[in-house]
Amino acid sequence: MSSSLPPNLSSPNPSAGDKGLLGSSVIVATMTMLSRILGLARDVVIATLFGAGSHADAFFVAFKIPNFLRRLFAEGAFNQAFVPVLAEMSAQDNKELLKETVSKVAGSLLLILTLVTVIALVAAPVLALVFAPGFSGDGNKLGLTADMLRITFPYLLLISMTGFLGSLLNHAKRFVIPALTPVLLNLSLITAALWLAPQMTVPVMALAWGVLAAGILQLALQLPFVAQLGLLVRPRLGFSNVRVKQVMKLMLPAMFGVSVAQINLLLDTVLASLLQSGSVSWLYYSDRLMELPLGVFGIAIATVILPGLSQRHATKSPQAFSDTLDWALRMVLLIGVPAAIALALLAEPLITTLFHYGAMGDRDVLFSAASLRAYALGLLFFMLIKVLAPGYFARQDMKTPVRIGIWAMASNMMFNLLLVWQFDHVGLAMATSLSALLNATLLGVGLYRQRIWRPSIGWGVFSLRVLLASMALVGVIYLTYQPVEIWLAWGLWQRAEHLTMIVIFGSFAYAIGLVFTGLRWGHLQGPK
Repeated sequence: MSSSLPPNLSSPNPSAGDKGLLGSSVIVATMTMLSRILGLARDVVIATLFGAGSHADAFFVAFKIPNFLRRLFAEGAFNQAFVPVLAEMSAQDNKELLKETVSKVAGSLLLILTLVTVIALVAAPVLALVFAPGFSGDGNKLGLTADMLRITFPYLLLISMTGFLGSLLNHAKRFVIPALTPVLLNLSLITAALWLAPQMTVPVMALAWGVLAAGILQLALQLPFVAQLGLLVRPRLGFSNVRVKQVMKLMLPAMFGVSVAQINLLLDTVLASLLQSGSVSWLYYSDRLMELPLGVFGIAIATVILPGLSQRHATKSPQAFSDTLDWALRMVLLIGVPAAIALALLAEPLITTLFHYGAMGDRDVLFSAASLRAYALGLLFFMLIKVLAPGYFARQDMKTPVRIGIWAMASNMMFNLLLVWQFDHVGLAMATSLSALLNATLLGVGLYRQRIWRPSIGWGVFSLRVLLASMALVGVIYLTYQPVEIWLAWGLWQRAEHLTMIVIFGSFAYAIGLVFTGLRWGHLQGPK
């Protein structure tokens, strides 16, 4: 006998639905912005205390491995594979069936993650060598990486279960808590660096303990909110369950399909470990800045549109499906173009203002800025991948993104081999951007050819508005820019004051340019 689901599971949450796509995206972006700002504060602390030396390299590798897998499991698989299944089940209006499925998916996933974690703890030295082969010539550096990896790797299990719970909240259109959860990671690492590190024999080990503590806190935060949905159930094994099989079948390709960019970034780390000391850290700091607009806007838009795309596919509404994708692509263009321009033109000022303190020297700033500029070339395409991939996953088409992802990975390796010997770590960043261009192009062309996405009227005018407004932004940066030598000589407040002025006036010029060319608030509203 069927029992009715809570309103926020059987249909879109009324309060969330009233906000529309733009309103929900703003909410998620605001929460994510808070997290990213704290993330930058975290990286400022780490850069100041540990710089870009061997200990910093060791931690970044030990953190990147579970963090990379987190993106596969938590950001990739759960949202992209589980939300479409939830949409199908919600249409059946059977709460008991939903709770049973949640219980068995949770239990099955928990067992898999536990086994992976145990294996990783035992094989930590091997993993460290695989992901940082360049450390093999420095036994102390490799050993330190393995020791920290044993502490950081359980973070994968904790944050993946957090991602599982977050997928339930996202489906219920409760986007705030999942978007706010990463704040705890940043606060934990800042606390570990400032309070715990001075008390330890090897200070950098404190960062590893901070990662583990963050995983526990992030999982604990989600529990009461999932309980409000009535879905905080005891995990049970259920590999034979038809829905569990469906989720697992969708998860495996989803993990790969949405994470090609992250796989490429991980490959960058592997190759960077073979280059001069500091290369891993330079790529890390530049990647962190590139991740700010990508995480705040790209992932926020992708998170908001996936439940709607899944519901529109379940209700067989192809026009509404296309309109939702079209809106997302326009928002990416509106935000991604000026963000990429700003990162490219302000690479040195950004790195200097945020990281040029303590152990972070002038040379580290210049080398990090160079790779940031290379990553900026691909920012728009990284963002496009985030919103194009849900166009396939919402329809439970996992094969196409995987096939495209394989081509993107192969091209990334080819570009790496062509560019790394000439441009060192900058060549690795350039290769990642080029492979993102290929990935985004193939995803978009595929959706267009299948007539899943049909561009709405006005794309040409919209693109021209963005182009002209971006020229106004470039003009402001050109008029207010100071040579790198001056930025390096300035103190914190001079840097912060001048960079803030550029950001404010640049943003104002871009907004005025959009309004002057005819863009109005109504043009930004997404389909209901």
